[in-house]
Amino acid sequence: MFLPNYKNGSIVNLMSSITSACGDKPMYEPFDSIDSTELSKSKNILLVVIDGLGYEYLMANGEGSIFSEYLHDKLTAVYPSTTAASITSFLTAVAPQQHAITGWFVYLKELGTISAILPFIPRYGENPFNSNEINTAMIFYQSNLFNNINRKSYIVTKKELINSAYNRTYNKESKMYLYKNSIKDFIKKIKKALKHNNEKKFIYAYWPEFDYLSHHFGANSNEVKEHFKELDEQFSNLLKSIHNIDTSILITADHGFIDTNESKTIYLKDHPELAETLTLPLSGDARNAYCYVRPSKTEKFESYILNNLNYACQLYKSEDLIKKNFFGLYEPNKKLFDRIGDYTLIMKENYIIKDFVLGEEEKSLIGHHGGMSKEEMFVPLIIIKT
Repeated sequence: MFLPNYKNGSIVNLMSSITSACGDKPMYEPFDSIDSTELSKSKNILLVVIDGLGYEYLMANGEGSIFSEYLHDKLTAVYPSTTAASITSFLTAVAPQQHAITGWFVYLKELGTISAILPFIPRYGENPFNSNEINTAMIFYQSNLFNNINRKSYIVTKKELINSAYNRTYNKESKMYLYKNSIKDFIKKIKKALKHNNEKKFIYAYWPEFDYLSHHFGANSNEVKEHFKELDEQFSNLLKSIHNIDTSILITADHGFIDTNESKTIYLKDHPELAETLTLPLSGDARNAYCYVRPSKTEKFESYILNNLNYACQLYKSEDLIKKNFFGLYEPNKKLFDRIGDYTLIMKENYIIKDFVLGEEEKSLIGHHGGMSKEEMFVPLIIIKT
């Protein structure tokens, strides 16, 4: 297990370096291999997040690529190493300890249900919660970083993503450049943002396709390798086209990936004695599951995990993870306690645990993240100065 390094080595510390260069006073210490004063001199600070591009993947597959050529360091993701938690840290410059977005599936006490938090819908699927005029500020109340910096901010993101309540909350105060599916259009929109005006700018650009392909085909698949080559080619073209624009480019990721298979999948339906100890479906992710346990069944729950599933997962009391700084440093968000259940299962090796609710599509993916393996936890930091 590899823990996040919130003191000086996580994506949160990277964001502290960036926000410090943009005039803010961050909560977390800046990453000391970046000179924030020097970074602040760049007319453009461009942060590119390639969803799912892990450091270990780059080490294994990146030889000769522009990403390897300009590799500066490696960082840890946050805990859990999943998109919802890490992307929120990119957008708020704080850890899950403060923003309390704890996985793909999050129990929202305020609504009395488990949500798919990024599309902001019930886990079983349906209309978004905000279609019912719910005050989303009661769910996503952590301030985004764009409110606190002294530069004009721009966001380059996929058109289909922007209308969710999550994105409207955390991306507000920024000018949007929306691209369609192609990497060429993504690069085109980055160039437009860079050339928008002569003012100092901070640009956040997000690319999700690497993550999508890794989930469906596996991180070691030919589909992912071909996509990586395309990314390399297009970013090389980007550098050639902006060589005379004063820009600091920082490229990183929210997490890496680990591949699994059916033999490493634990289905809750195959463990009815365990299921009956729970008051809610599992939340979090398949590699990091939060369990809400009946008070009268806690001994049975613990005993079942230790006697039947100890080979596949590590059992923790969830509050202990807060005390041990898994989620971050400093004072925890009070909502955090509601959103991580009574116990947490952190999966070992490449095991995953799955359950399904009525109305939910029962699909299997090959690539996963959310756990604490080096493949999931470490991400690259690539820095290019034009």
